[in-house]
Amino acid sequence: MKMLITGATGKLGTKIVETLLKTVPASQLAVSVRNPEKAEGLRARGVEVRQGDFDRPETLDSAFAGIDRLLLISADGDNETRIRQHTDAVAAAERAGVKFIAYTSVANASESTIFLAPPHVAAEEAILKTGIPYSFLRNNWYLENEISSIQGVLAGAPWVTSAGSGKVGWALQQEYAEAAAVVLAGNGHENTVYELSGKLMTQEELAAALGTVLGKEVPVQQVDDAAYADIMKGAGVPEFVIPFLVEIQKGIREGALEIESNDFEKLLGRPVTPISEALTQIVNGIF
Repeated sequence: MKMLITGATGKLGTKIVETLLKTVPASQLAVSVRNPEKAEGLRARGVEVRQGDFDRPETLDSAFAGIDRLLLISADGDNETRIRQHTDAVAAAERAGVKFIAYTSVANASESTIFLAPPHVAAEEAILKTGIPYSFLRNNWYLENEISSIQGVLAGAPWVTSAGSGKVGWALQQEYAEAAAVVLAGNGHENTVYELSGKLMTQEELAAALGTVLGKEVPVQQVDDAAYADIMKGAGVPEFVIPFLVEIQKGIREGALEIESNDFEKLLGRPVTPISEALTQIVNGIF
């Protein structure tokens, strides 16, 4: 059985490959990457490295050839680009005769109103249309996404948010990676949807947990979207990133990530890392 992971040199992809290599022979693993030279370390360990560029669909035919189980990691970019890339990748998988597709989606994708949802909806629909057995890994939110806010707190700033009382199911990226590895290499995951979410928390609850880890009070500054954008600009966040951040806060405020689920526990065979322990890992990684 041959498994392939796309985007394998990205942050999530790297963690998934490393997790798989602990239990799966390297000879059964292949990766599809835009720049094969970035994956030389994997090649040296016996993983087959293939060139596959979502912007050049013709490269995906050879990248996916002979693959039984495919993990499609969602691409980066604006929604229009990602929709095109995802649908092209699914079409290539169908042409290559792939027998199973796992896809990293977003929380509650088919119902979600968050601005990030359309490329995931398009990918899920494209996969369903092929009739190929699938698993949708609907990832809630990486705790690592909050690193810049945590760095701000370490520098003496308050926890700034316009997300109101919206809740998020934060978990470490490593745990999303482990869940993906279980699904790709395991049995019985055909035609499944996993809502991968940690314990739901508000911004205040996360800031309080961070305060406990740091041994100091972390004040929370709740603002509106316009003030949030101004504060981010003042903090030196690049101009083009700010609308993206504001939309995320809005989505959280409107409950887009408030999805309760024990699917993580089902896949990992254990609860996710408690938030205080997870935050300690993040803080130690910053220093």
